[in-house]
Amino acid sequence: MTLACSLILTGLDYCNSLLHGAPTSSIRKLQRVQNNTARIILQAPRRSDAWPLLRQLHWLPVRYRVDYKLAVMTYKVRTTATTTYLSRHLTLCQPARTLRSSDVPLLITRTEFAKRAFQHSASTVWNSLPKSITNCDSLPVFKRRLKTYFFCLAFN
Repeated sequence: MTLACSLILTGLDYCNSLLHGAPTSSIRKLQRVQNNTARIILQAPRRSDAWPLLRQLHWLPVRYRVDYKLAVMTYKVRTTATTTYLSRHLTLCQPARTLRSSDVPLLITRTEFAKRAFQHSASTVWNSLPKSITNCDSLPVFKRRLKTYFFCLAFN
């Protein structure tokens, strides 16, 4: 049973960063799969509410999983030089004069035309994160703070 559930969750996370900005109906279908997986793991009744189960398992809902994956990918692109093909699409905002928000590393969003493109979706998610998360020094700390932030957004 654990193997089957891990295969389901792996399939759920596969390329889900492409779903940023997707219609709610697409997200809802994947959320239904995640809800049923949580019910199977915790052996809950079929008609039980899934949100307390997701909270108990400490799983992010699908919409937040998509944003989490995009934010982690953006962090990796900004801090390492390994993904040059993606780093070309991200540009740091350089204000002409010193502002109070100058110490916050914001990304430029160039166009509204391609909202689901990596350039737009990554900068949208990144710019919505608090400064305490975007200024992390290491990937494990960033991931921990990011998951806590999204978990609080989803369940509070």
